[in-house]
Amino acid sequence: MKDTGNRKIEKNVDALYVHIPFCEKKCEYCDFCTFINMSREYEKYTEALVKELKMYPEYEYDTVYFGGGTPSLLPIELLSYIMENIKYKKEGEITLELNPNDMSPEKLIQLRKLGINRLSIGIQSFQDHVLKFLGRLHSGEDAVRVFRDARNAGFENISIDLMFGIPNQSLEDLKKDLETIIQLSPENVSIYSLIWEEGTVFWSKLQKGILSEMDQDLEAEMYEEIIDFLKKNGYGHYEISNFSKKGMGGVHNLKYWRNKEFIGAGLSAATYCKGKRYSNVRSFSKYYRCIEENIFPVDDKSIEIVDKEEEKKLKNMLGLRLTEEGTEYFEAEEVKKLLDNGLLERFDGGKRMRLTEKGILLANDVFVEFISSKNLNFKAVPLSAYL
Repeated sequence: MKDTGNRKIEKNVDALYVHIPFCEKKCEYCDFCTFINMSREYEKYTEALVKELKMYPEYEYDTVYFGGGTPSLLPIELLSYIMENIKYKKEGEITLELNPNDMSPEKLIQLRKLGINRLSIGIQSFQDHVLKFLGRLHSGEDAVRVFRDARNAGFENISIDLMFGIPNQSLEDLKKDLETIIQLSPENVSIYSLIWEEGTVFWSKLQKGILSEMDQDLEAEMYEEIIDFLKKNGYGHYEISNFSKKGMGGVHNLKYWRNKEFIGAGLSAATYCKGKRYSNVRSFSKYYRCIEENIFPVDDKSIEIVDKEEEKKLKNMLGLRLTEEGTEYFEAEEVKKLLDNGLLERFDGGKRMRLTEKGILLANDVFVEFISSKNLNFKAVPLSAYL
């Protein structure tokens, strides 16, 4: 995909994702496009990333999200260089992911001065034995410390990640995590159950019988505990995996769930623009070669055409993740079945539909019902994108 010099972006494309693929350690459950011991690539990668950003017409972004990997591993001067080459709205949401073990009070202050105004902290758990099992490099004490340091540095919008469904994790462990969360009072909480991704170390250990999956009933009980506890403590359950204080939901991710178009820059980053979905190449050599030749670093095999019909179906499907907002109601055999089974409900005078409490707990079953349907025929996004 060559840069023709006049490639235009639709006016409603106002979200940018920037992928920083570096980590200090590869977590055994992770299948993201990340690399360790690559500090020698930091500067070269940053230069290439900025060149890729410049291949797009200048656009004023409403949200910018630095994900990875661990974006906070980049030196401040390199993050500053990237920020200088992004035009974003003054009141926009600028998020950076970080881990508790690679952050100092001084660097947090510098990040805030750069214009980063939202942090997503990969805490996962506050229990040391759970963190050790996951292979995380930080302790529960480190997690609490970095959160408080971030507050002291002026961050008023912080999201934390919490994992559950981990084989050596008890319900009591989870309850302790939830109590700590309430004490810290973040604006957003993102929850994830452990997923056994093929190709990861955890997957290999599962196949060999070294590890075993958590009992499904206990995992479901954990999910219910999270929902009930956070709701009782003032957090709205606005998306299947996300809770927030009123008005503090993640703006960038909401664009994904509302099926808005966005630009993705960097290794493996995904883009949805002008009726196409595609991802960048996943190797440094291919990425650098494309940038040097002034060619968009797109993996041609990843390109999917999203016509108007497919766009509507995707919007309806992704909208079901929004537990309060829901999606537009439409007539379909699958929808009727899910309504009859109490997994979906209509609201707003019947114009919209959303998951019921029962449907939220069985959301995977709802999505499978939609995606496996021959009548609805989803094609542009794989099943894994919804679960």
